[in-house]
Amino acid sequence: MKWGFFPVGSATMEVTAKDPEFPDGPKVVRFSVRTNSFADTFYRVRTSISSTIDPTFSRTLKYEKSQHEGSTRREIVVDYDYEKGEARYLQEGNSLITTKIPGPVFDPLSIAYFFRLHPLTPGSETKLPTCDGKRFREVVVRAGDRKQISLPIGRIYAIKTTPAMENLGGVFNKSPKGMLEVWYSDDQRRIPVRVSSKVIVGSFTATLRKAYPPVSGIE
Repeated sequence: MKWGFFPVGSATMEVTAKDPEFPDGPKVVRFSVRTNSFADTFYRVRTSISSTIDPTFSRTLKYEKSQHEGSTRREIVVDYDYEKGEARYLQEGNSLITTKIPGPVFDPLSIAYFFRLHPLTPGSETKLPTCDGKRFREVVVRAGDRKQISLPIGRIYAIKTTPAMENLGGVFNKSPKGMLEVWYSDDQRRIPVRVSSKVIVGSFTATLRKAYPPVSGIE
């Protein structure tokens, strides 16, 4: 990951079975990010997020976030109860927050993985029901053109996806020129190969360095 031109850390994303003995059961998407020794001196980050998804990847069952960023410390758990039609958000040390959900929803992490499940068509739009436990939104994600981009491991054809900023909350609402882009490899695996963000507090770019199994189609 780079902040402007400066390397500041690394991130890892993986998908595993929730219970190794039942590989066809619920899946867990895990994302972790940590700053390097240079960035640690002014803003240390050790954050991990996990999303438990049902076996058909049609809805989130649980969302957990352990956020250690600078002086910020948050331990968050969100449970999704579809029988009651609600998401329950609990942050350590705070009161429970309950949010109504109309049906199956995805959490902020799982929507990034959603686009690996179906072919991406340049120029298309996808609307995803999303809930982080505190609010429900319909997030519209647009697919851009197919382009060849450069990575540390070579050049590859990829398709850019961009969520509509008016559908996102938090810092994006405060950024007139806010931007979030996720590039996926244009092949059957649709691997996220680059993530770029630009908001009021700065910008960063995360670029794929390696994947297991290796990425095909690299030039």
